[in-house]
Amino acid sequence: MGGRPHPVIVVGFPDVQALDVVGPLEVFAMANRHGADPAYATALVSAGGRPIATSSGLRLATERISLRGPIDTLMVAGGEGTAAAMADDRLVAWLRTAASSARRVASVCSGAFLLAQAGLLDGRRATTHWSVCEMLARLYPAVKVDADPIYVRDGDVWTSAGVTAGMDLALALVEQDHGGELALAVARQLVVFAQRPGGQSQFSAQLAVRRAEREPLRQTVAFVAEHPEADLSVPALARRAAMSVRTFARAFRHEVGTTPAVFVQRSRVEAARRLLEATDRTVEDVARACGFGTVETMHRAFQRTVRTTPGQYRRHFAVPA
Repeated sequence: MGGRPHPVIVVGFPDVQALDVVGPLEVFAMANRHGADPAYATALVSAGGRPIATSSGLRLATERISLRGPIDTLMVAGGEGTAAAMADDRLVAWLRTAASSARRVASVCSGAFLLAQAGLLDGRRATTHWSVCEMLARLYPAVKVDADPIYVRDGDVWTSAGVTAGMDLALALVEQDHGGELALAVARQLVVFAQRPGGQSQFSAQLAVRRAEREPLRQTVAFVAEHPEADLSVPALARRAAMSVRTFARAFRHEVGTTPAVFVQRSRVEAARRLLEATDRTVEDVARACGFGTVETMHRAFQRTVRTTPGQYRRHFAVPA
C-alpha cells in the first residue's frame, strides 16, 4: 500500500465542456475511495491558471500549466472553447512538450483537436464527438479518424467520443492500472450501468443516418427498425417502397447516407444488443429473432460493427434479473 501516486493532469480552457472535466475526475476520485494503489493525484490546469467558466456557466478553479512535476496521464478536455484553445500557440506547444514525458495521453470529445494540433495524433487512429469527426479528418488528414467507437486506444494515446464517453475512457484507464474488478466497482458506485467497451458504437442505427425526404423511404427505414426478422433484402425493401431495385438503392443511399445493406445490418445488430441486454433468450434465439438466421452470421456482424462477440457483449451489458 501507499505507492507513488499517479499524477493525472486534466487540461481545461474557457468554455470547456464541464462534463468532459468532472466526469473523468469523478472516476479517478472514486477509484481512490475504493482503494486504488497507487492512488491518483489529479489536477485541473489551464494556460492562465485562473478560474475558468465552462460552457454551462459553471466556474472551475484551475492551476497554471507547468512542467515542474512528472505527469502520468495527460488528459485534454473538449467543448465550445476548443477552437480558441487551438489558436493558443503556447498551450499547444506545452501540450507537445508535456506529452513527450507523460506515460499516456488522452482526450475527451473535441479535445482530440488540441492533440491533433500538437501533432500527437499523426499516424494514429482516433475518435471524437460524432458531430465533428468529419471536420477532424478534414483538418488533420494524417489522423486515422474512426467515427464509431466511444473510445479508441492507439498505443499510449487514447481518445474518446463526446461528453459522458470521457467516463468510459477514464474507467478503461482505471482498468488498465488496477484491473477490471476495481473499474467495475467504480462504475457501480457512480451508477454507470457498466463500463462500455471502447468498440461500442457512439449512436444507434436510427441516429446514425439522415432523415429521408421521401415518405416511402422514411416508412422503409422505420420498418427495418421495427421488423429485423423480416425479409430485408434490397429487392424486398424496394417492393415495399414501390420502387425498382436500382432506383431504391440509389435513392436510399442518397437520402439516408448509407447503403440499405449496411443500414439493415446495423439495425439488426442494435436489435440483438437490446435482446442480449434485457432478456435471457439464448444467443441462437436472438440470432433468429433479429434476422441473422445463424449464430455465425450474427457473430460476424457483431465483430464488424461492435468489435466484440455477442457472448462478450452480453457479459458486459446484461441487466441483472
